[in-house]
Amino acid sequence: MTAAGPALAGDATSDPSGAGGRAVVTHGLLKRFGERAAVAGIDLEVPAGAVYGFLGPNGSGKTTTIRMLLGLIHPTAGAIELLGRPMPDAAGDVLPRIGSLVEGPAFHPYLSGRANLARLDAADRFADPATAARRIDAALDRVGLLAAARKRYRAYSLGMRQRLALAAALLVPRELLVLDEPTNGLDPQGTREVRHLVGSLAADGATVLVSSHLLSEVEQMCTHVGVMREGALVAQGTVDEVRAAGSQAVATVTTVDVDLATQVLHGLGLVPVTPTPTGVRTVPGSVAPETIVAALVGAGVAVRGFAVEAPSLEDLFVALTGEGFDVSG
Repeated sequence: MTAAGPALAGDATSDPSGAGGRAVVTHGLLKRFGERAAVAGIDLEVPAGAVYGFLGPNGSGKTTTIRMLLGLIHPTAGAIELLGRPMPDAAGDVLPRIGSLVEGPAFHPYLSGRANLARLDAADRFADPATAARRIDAALDRVGLLAAARKRYRAYSLGMRQRLALAAALLVPRELLVLDEPTNGLDPQGTREVRHLVGSLAADGATVLVSSHLLSEVEQMCTHVGVMREGALVAQGTVDEVRAAGSQAVATVTTVDVDLATQVLHGLGLVPVTPTPTGVRTVPGSVAPETIVAALVGAGVAVRGFAVEAPSLEDLFVALTGEGFDVSG
């Protein structure tokens, strides 16, 4: 990220692998439906080896972007590179190296989970038939469906269907996983398991782009985020960079000497200073916490507590989009 503009959309992001590569890059990616721009010329950058959380309200353009990346719809304008190759020219080489889950799973209802995966694997000309049974069982086991492998798909719950779709994306090793709402329909335990699965995929060397509405999960599993609003990419970078750029930290002073504390903080150039039921709060900006505490104590303020809280991803999302978000699922 550049020092002048951390977390601004279009800035370069760091590569956690250290290789300097980018798994996903778009330049001016635009998609119009009639006169409406669903995606308004975005420059997306997903570093190789990253877990990239793709965030935004419903209708912000996330799924449309993902569908363009995978060649499911054609962009109106712009360029796409996946795994260092231009799309769609290199689709035949690149797409077999990508696993995806987009807009929910679709399987044959009368077949079992294992049989559905077997049909998918048989249709993959890059998959080795000799290892199919072993790979299918490994994928089912990885998503916790091995015990239900013989059950017909129509008897699966929504969460089980989502797990089977994830298993389908894992039948062969993938360099890039693109997952659109992978925790949809899962209970809290299943959501935690998907978080751990995504982490293990990244640890194995894969890059994961995951669209999600669960900010609490994104904050725990993602190294990078991108935020969409009305078709525009309004921020992207590491989680810490985007959080720091999108909303400022807040310092809270617990004290009964509210008036004196306010005077001291104003003297340090900190504004605004807002009273709270237990003291005051302010935005410290570039003033170090130890400087603030020393000034308060030196002026005779009875400081009972002091804390600096970094903004949450929810705070960032509201600041960037002006909308609330489901943080708990």
